[in-house]
Amino acid sequence: MTSGFVVGMLVVSLHSLVPVNHADTMNVSADSRVQKRQQLSGRYLSVVKKKTARMARLVNRRTNKVLDRLLKQERRMKARLHRMDSVAADNIFTDAMSELERRKTGEMRKASNASCEIDVYLDSLQGILRFLREETALPGFDRKQLPAVSASVASLEVQLQHAGQVRAYIRMHKQLLQQRLVKYAGFSKDLQQISKTAYYYTQQLNEYKTLSKDKKKAERKALAVLRTIPAFSDFLQKHTEIAAFFNQTAANANLEGLQTRSQVAQFIQQRLGNDPAGRQVVAQQLEEARGQLNELKEKIPDLDNTADMPDFRPDPMKTKSLLQRLEIGGNIQFQRSGNYYPAMSDIAGQIGYRFHRNGTIGIGVAYKLGLGEGWNAIKISHQGVGVRAYVDWKLKGIFFVNGGFEENHVSVARHTDRFNNWSGWQESALLGMSMKYKVNTKLKGNIALLYDVLAIRNTPSGSSLKLRFGYHFR
Repeated sequence: MTSGFVVGMLVVSLHSLVPVNHADTMNVSADSRVQKRQQLSGRYLSVVKKKTARMARLVNRRTNKVLDRLLKQERRMKARLHRMDSVAADNIFTDAMSELERRKTGEMRKASNASCEIDVYLDSLQGILRFLREETALPGFDRKQLPAVSASVASLEVQLQHAGQVRAYIRMHKQLLQQRLVKYAGFSKDLQQISKTAYYYTQQLNEYKTLSKDKKKAERKALAVLRTIPAFSDFLQKHTEIAAFFNQTAANANLEGLQTRSQVAQFIQQRLGNDPAGRQVVAQQLEEARGQLNELKEKIPDLDNTADMPDFRPDPMKTKSLLQRLEIGGNIQFQRSGNYYPAMSDIAGQIGYRFHRNGTIGIGVAYKLGLGEGWNAIKISHQGVGVRAYVDWKLKGIFFVNGGFEENHVSVARHTDRFNNWSGWQESALLGMSMKYKVNTKLKGNIALLYDVLAIRNTPSGSSLKLRFGYHFR
């Protein structure tokens, strides 16, 4: 993303806080305003405190892990260089390792300047809390919680500032090591490992910041109520860091060179008029552009500095948590009736773990539902259960190779005298292809065609080809 695009998005976010029909809102009666204010959720402050405390804890834990990893790497590098040049080893690593230790213990936090980055979530949150402290006539929440929530927000800001300082130091120190170790052989892998540590640390922090975008119900409701109050919009424009950054003190100030949401809407109105077909085409194109932008963001995550550009192929799974790697879904399969079975439907639920950007491994359970012998003889019955394990590997685009192993316990209702010694269990070894397609941002569908290698060996034998329709959440 270019800096101009980022600045534009910040301005749009700021203007989105202003009520669209500002004049009408100012004319709302006092009784109506009080009624709306009373809708402010009492859980809002507790939700904000819990979220900010969790984010601060995650950032602090990740920062300490990165500093520990860098210290171990530099100890190994210093020991290796000491055998070649003991004086150079002391000059290069002794002071650097001491500074890493100080940063780990937190001694450098108060001495360092605050980060110059503007965090939109923190900035707006601090503005909201300040407004709630000064707006004494706003009921619906416990004002005694405000000091504790403000302290939690301040703690998160300190952790983010510290993380920014650590990132800047790692970037500078990595460049310094590259310059000083260029004349010594055998350190290229160590320097690349430091680059990986710095890169994944940056991406992990970006992952944590996305937690702020996940608005809880209490937050959404509180913001909806606050935006109905004209004084709230005016307050934010005068007191938030983003407003100060653009020197904006009025809602109607002119942002030269930047397009607001209303200006874009007015431009589309002038070009298209009220033609529904034209508006639909524009909406489709905007949706496609948004999807392409999201794909680019996944391939090339946001970087604060060109020095952070990786000199290796990043693994996007490296910074994902366990929950983010899980894929929950299911599938359904139909089997026509035969000599020993009625028509059946296998309804399965499964959970997968993404161990690689292209690979998923998982387990599942299935229930076999009997459907009868035909449309004229539909009969619902229990026909068995099963357990399964599977592996998916991406070949190209939307196509995957799929394999797995299954154990199914089948109830044979007819001709059971022929299988007196049969335990009821059947094994399946599956191999085939699947196609996965996007339904929406959180749901994906898939169609799999599999071949059962062991189908002929089973008693009674079943169909070797299996066609399954499924889905999974991301």
